[in-house]
Amino acid sequence: MPVLQIKNLTKDYGFGRGVFDVTFDVNEGEVFGFLGPNGAGKTTTIRHIMGFSRPQLGSTMLNGMDSWKNHHIIQRTVGYLPGEIALPESLTGTQFIRMMAQLREMPDMSYAEMLTKKFELVPSGDLKRMSLGMKRKLAIVTAFMHDPPILLLDEPTSGLDPMMQGIFIDFINEEKERGKTILLSSHIFSEVDATCDRIAIIKDGCLVSTFVANDLRHNESKTFEIEFATKEDFERFREQREYFQKISIISVKQHRNQLKVLVDDANINDLITLLADYKLLFFSEIKFTLQDYFMKFYDHNTTASAAMEVGTADVVS
Repeated sequence: MPVLQIKNLTKDYGFGRGVFDVTFDVNEGEVFGFLGPNGAGKTTTIRHIMGFSRPQLGSTMLNGMDSWKNHHIIQRTVGYLPGEIALPESLTGTQFIRMMAQLREMPDMSYAEMLTKKFELVPSGDLKRMSLGMKRKLAIVTAFMHDPPILLLDEPTSGLDPMMQGIFIDFINEEKERGKTILLSSHIFSEVDATCDRIAIIKDGCLVSTFVANDLRHNESKTFEIEFATKEDFERFREQREYFQKISIISVKQHRNQLKVLVDDANINDLITLLADYKLLFFSEIKFTLQDYFMKFYDHNTTASAAMEVGTADVVS
């Protein structure tokens, strides 16, 4: 049974805002990426999982418990990192950590101390004077310090510098190795690609694709860019029609004698054999990235064709 189950979750705030019929599961020990721009519905979904808001339709279940009906249990046992941080300005960071430890009845602060050192948090200052980056570090420490088995992370590296973002990514992978179940909501491709086992893309409150990350990383279709030394070679290659059932020309730049071809892994040797008879100035693979796949939904609205390029993608219409 999945640790986290979202079934047909719907919350309509009007004017196209909200989430609509959102359905996905997160399995035990899995890092599940929830990818979309600001305003796409990621935070709304997580707030329902935390029991902060009641669905109009559908449900969110965590460890078999309805989030809305059992919010008092879920909020004490889950590690939650909100996208927007609101902290009591009358406290210092140290006082806030102690307050959270008391609420969670934590007798041992050694894990919290380890996190404080790892993320270079200086908690002694007043919260109202802390920088955004330091507040984010404080939120990370308090979300993880009770060592929860389930983590809900909403834009977790927002406000962190690149070095600290790298430390956070390494830490998430360490937590995954320890068997943690993690929902990571983000619009940053690098952190999703570096940590997640499965990924869902949300657009305008609706899931448009859910897929296994490795299927995208090891996509069987490859794209190559080729530049020929002469116009004659360029035109002669374009006339090799007997190969075009295995090799597809997807774009052409005649003035530069350049083109891009799409070929399956099984037919790459055929492409290399064909090109051996030509003089080339340039031949290079263009890696198909998570960002490329994501932008197919947001640039061209080509949901079905984009999903076909990732072998086991599950597209929701």
